[in-house]
Amino acid sequence: MRSGHVLASACLLGGAIAATHQENAPAYRDELLSFLKDLVDIHSITGNEKQVGEFVIDYLTDLGYTAVNQTLPPTERFDNLERFNVVAWRGGDKHRPKNPRLVVSSHIDTVPPYIPYSIDDGEITSDTEIRGRGSVDDKSSLAAQVVAVEELVRNKEINAEDVMLAFVVGEEVTGDGMRAFSNLVAAMDPPLGLEAGIFGEPTVNKLACGHKGHMACTIRARGKAAHSGYPWLGKSANEVLVRAMMEIMSTEFDGSERFGNTTVNIGVLEGGVAANVVPQDAVAKLAFRIATGPQVGGQKAIIDKLDEILKRVDPEALSAECENGYGAVYCDCEVDGFETLIVNYGTDLPNFDGGEGFKKYLYGPGNIFVAHSDHEALKVGSIEKAVEDYKKLIKHVLGDSKSSVEL
Repeated sequence: MRSGHVLASACLLGGAIAATHQENAPAYRDELLSFLKDLVDIHSITGNEKQVGEFVIDYLTDLGYTAVNQTLPPTERFDNLERFNVVAWRGGDKHRPKNPRLVVSSHIDTVPPYIPYSIDDGEITSDTEIRGRGSVDDKSSLAAQVVAVEELVRNKEINAEDVMLAFVVGEEVTGDGMRAFSNLVAAMDPPLGLEAGIFGEPTVNKLACGHKGHMACTIRARGKAAHSGYPWLGKSANEVLVRAMMEIMSTEFDGSERFGNTTVNIGVLEGGVAANVVPQDAVAKLAFRIATGPQVGGQKAIIDKLDEILKRVDPEALSAECENGYGAVYCDCEVDGFETLIVNYGTDLPNFDGGEGFKKYLYGPGNIFVAHSDHEALKVGSIEKAVEDYKKLIKHVLGDSKSSVEL
């Protein structure tokens, strides 16, 4: 099946693939770009990941992997939808890998809306731009990771059984895919013995030393409805909520030298039923980007300060519910040959528990500034650099395994 996918992609690229071998283009360029095109072509907004998951399983099976789907249970949000992670390995049997040391992972879901694949006309160079939903976040990471592992295996630079692949659903919404994979690994007996994970996200081809934590909060204000001509007969929930929002936005929450300031975004404000009615109910939905640790429990200081603000403004009218909270996430980034950075967005890293001593690396092609936008795009050179950098990271984790590979 894989050869059919690649051939179809080459044709749909308008013949450009045949003219890509210039300016010292890597030998894997056609394979990489064809694979990426197929991935981006498939609609896979969170909840609708089935088709892309099936494609990835077929692709990896054709490469010689044992590739399985890890089915997720239905949830209230995604009821009656078939959703699964793609987990793949070489060695072992169809139930579990032999003894991988490294997991390489990206997510296969995207944000809405679907944007079809497109590519610059003409000869493909490293400056050629590829567009479409998921081209940056996160399908270019997935494509580059698979090609990187294949390059190392073909060249006998690593033992193929040392690497496990996990391409998960749900990262853009709840992280349920990665949590399910983490639970799967934790339940295996005997343990897998994973030493590290390489997680793909757009980091502009730099190695991330960490990212801010995250917490979502819903603030509710309860007032008393009345005619707007006699406002003293009621209590405006909108007015109370606005005062609370002003206090929150003027508060300096704890930060750190490494991650900067903790920030808050008021994403939703809703209240009232009509202009001439004193509103009884109002709600605000906030997202905190937390710049302090620890990862587990680091959000508690933010919650405490938020509670103080609400009590100061109006303890009877205001309440808060916060969820999905975690503190700043530290990543391993001391690897020769890599520039480093800190990112402000969230990832699946907090959803995977590798245990004590497990190392986490965060890296990928493309820029988060254009991800989730109507102009999501990246250049061919960024994807190809990612292949080479993933190869370096894999070898960094596994060491010089060449001597253990049968030549």
